[in-house]
Amino acid sequence: MEATTKDMRLHSRELLAAVDRGEEIEITYRGQLRARLVPYRARSEATQARPAHNPLFGLWRDQTDPVDEHIRRIRQPRNFK
Repeated sequence: MEATTKDMRLHSRELLAAVDRGEEIEITYRGQLRARLVPYRARSEATQARPAHNPLFGLWRDQTDPVDEHIRRIRQPRNFK
């Protein structure tokens, strides 16, 4: 099913009812696809699909400086000579 952002605003109850029936709704804005409204999966299903470890977590693990100190250092003006 396809709906516009105006349909979302004016007919949200009907769109949510369609999602409850298992339909997927593509939301368009000015003719361009912007989002997809899909049925929510139960928590047990959602956790099974996720990887056990995200490699981006712990990215700063090897840093010894506090984050505030690092931010202060990178915000200082650079001296180009």
